[in-house]
Amino acid sequence: MRAFQRCVNPNCQATFDVAEVLRRCPRCGALLDVDYEWDKLPVPKSLAHFERYWAERSNPLNFSGVWRFRELLPFAPEELCVTVGEGQTILRQSEEVGKYVGMTTGELHLQYEGLNPSGSFKDNGMAAGTTHGRMVGATSAACASTGNTSASLALYCSATRLMKSIVFVGSGKIAYGKLSQALDYGARTVQIQGDFDDAMARVQEVAQRSGVYLLNSLNPFRLEGQKTIMFRVLEALRWEIPDWIVVPGGNLGNSSAFGKAFIELTKLGLIKRAPRLAVINAAGADSLYRLYNDEGLRWNGGNVDQTKIDAFYAQMDRENRRAHTIASAIEINRPVNLTKCLRALDFCDGVVRKVSEQEIVDAKAQIGANGFGCEPASAASVAGAKRLVDEGVIGKDERVVCILTGHQLKDPNATVAYHGVDRELYEKYLGSRGVEQTPFANRPVGVENDIEKILALMK
Repeated sequence: MRAFQRCVNPNCQATFDVAEVLRRCPRCGALLDVDYEWDKLPVPKSLAHFERYWAERSNPLNFSGVWRFRELLPFAPEELCVTVGEGQTILRQSEEVGKYVGMTTGELHLQYEGLNPSGSFKDNGMAAGTTHGRMVGATSAACASTGNTSASLALYCSATRLMKSIVFVGSGKIAYGKLSQALDYGARTVQIQGDFDDAMARVQEVAQRSGVYLLNSLNPFRLEGQKTIMFRVLEALRWEIPDWIVVPGGNLGNSSAFGKAFIELTKLGLIKRAPRLAVINAAGADSLYRLYNDEGLRWNGGNVDQTKIDAFYAQMDRENRRAHTIASAIEINRPVNLTKCLRALDFCDGVVRKVSEQEIVDAKAQIGANGFGCEPASAASVAGAKRLVDEGVIGKDERVVCILTGHQLKDPNATVAYHGVDRELYEKYLGSRGVEQTPFANRPVGVENDIEKILALMK
């Protein structure tokens, strides 16, 4: 049993076969990891080993930015691995965004996951998740979603014809760019009267009672795919370790996966140190920020104080506090991967911050003006980096990688609203959320249908 599932609770540590379909540990209810008997596996001696696969890109697994690193997520036979060409992403140094953040020239890098087939980072996890679904013979798969997960699940199910897709979304809680993908790819789309947290609760019940395969990031195989984002970051940096990884925090799957990646790479002797990790909440969906900074919640060797979490959520319910942010991809109040994220923060000496709607949309405009169109949630990483530089937590000359999780066209209304094309859109998407200024707006200019007047504008 070279690959298996293990309970993350150190007081339990129960193990289960990879062929079992589990959402949590059946013994104690904790989250599960995919783990490996590394000493029985052919582990590369260095990360540079993976460079040889670039010469074999006619092989679909070597073309994939997930399965190119399959020796670091060896849970599936190669013939069962699912790919639609995910992971053809780019890490780019951005001097102008770096200036906006307040950093020394050449130190800020943007990892653009919007180049994935469905337009977001979710495809990394979905390649691994649908592979496990295939391994266990699943005929239908479901997820709750703020948009990106549903788009990715629907794409993988329709492109591979391996299983049917069912997506649960909160009513009015999904950007049309994302909803259009789920509909176009043929997913059965169920709108729950409620928000993401409600949809997440219902889809787990549906999976439990109907046997449909659950493909939210609660599924540990999803996070195996998302680990590879960090492998590609290191690859782009010629295997040098950055000082910081800054990532938006929603359901906390990415931060959890990144932490697991660095824990494993360190254990295997493939890196000597891990970067520091910064997880950035939107102010309107800041459960992690409050629990980590105000309540002092920590990993504590795996002995997470569940009473703090329960009390926090009970108070949230009493106040009827709902997540509300333009960054819809991270509009989540009950992150299912909370404990795994705490482990990542512990291992990576991490920090948690929250940023306002104003900070998010301004950072988004700066990212777009310098060549990478991203959805609002992506911009939380750059807004968070700016805040941390202002605080002196991130040094101006440190090497920082900000993760841009999704493409600009996932939520075009937010972009159009910021740049002042439509006043009604502005009020709906920005004004109602307290955004009072648009200092980086690139407003269209009206002109008469007259060549001389048009030419005059060109000067």
